[in-house]
Amino acid sequence: MRAFEAKHYLLRAEFLWDRVDDRSSYPFSLPAISNIAEIEFSPEVTFFVGENGSGKSTLVEAIAVAWGFNAEGGTKNFNFSTRASHSKLSKHLRLSRSARKARDGFFLRAESYFNVATQIEELDRGALFGAPIINSYGGKSLHEQSHGESFFALMEHRFGGNGLYILDEPEAALSPSRQLSMLVRMHDLIRNSSQFIIATHSPILMAYPGAVIYHVTPRGLERIEYEETEHFQVTRNFLNRHRIMVENLLRDEP
Repeated sequence: MRAFEAKHYLLRAEFLWDRVDDRSSYPFSLPAISNIAEIEFSPEVTFFVGENGSGKSTLVEAIAVAWGFNAEGGTKNFNFSTRASHSKLSKHLRLSRSARKARDGFFLRAESYFNVATQIEELDRGALFGAPIINSYGGKSLHEQSHGESFFALMEHRFGGNGLYILDEPEAALSPSRQLSMLVRMHDLIRNSSQFIIATHSPILMAYPGAVIYHVTPRGLERIEYEETEHFQVTRNFLNRHRIMVENLLRDEP
């Protein structure tokens, strides 16, 4: 039995389909989303996995915005908008929250992380009082680090525990060894009463013990086990038979 229990901040998300005027419009028309009525979240880690374009990032974004995060990422205190491109889905979600209040939180999305880093620098340039915001991110400009270094600095220094952390494809900038380090950091934060919701392609990250994994499919969400994921099966088969698979893939057709 595990020696700790993460606090449950976000219990479930309910789709308010009766408030949708046109279910044929985006993003309601996405097959995966159109077949969802409710999502229940793990008190520790919930993963959304699926093909590109399946709707998993749209779904995670909507949950983050409905929670109160900025659509481009950051904390609830970030309110910048480089380009208003997020969907209307968040307005049609009802989130069920526990009585426990999260003291921390962050929405990390790989595609707009550059904008978050820029916003931090702009806020610090305009600040007259108080410690620089960048101190909470390790004290070094996120732009002056590699993508992977700045991602990990965020998790190491800014994520303080007792929080809800929503991450969209965080592995995009992380090497395999860094992904293993991220698992360790996630575990530390979960032991410190944190909850994670993550959209990912990484078979390393989704191996977190006891995680709830939802496969985003045209039929909606299907809860699956780790070893049932395509990510695990393809990676295992490739590593076990990489020479044969590469030869077959690159074979010239007659």
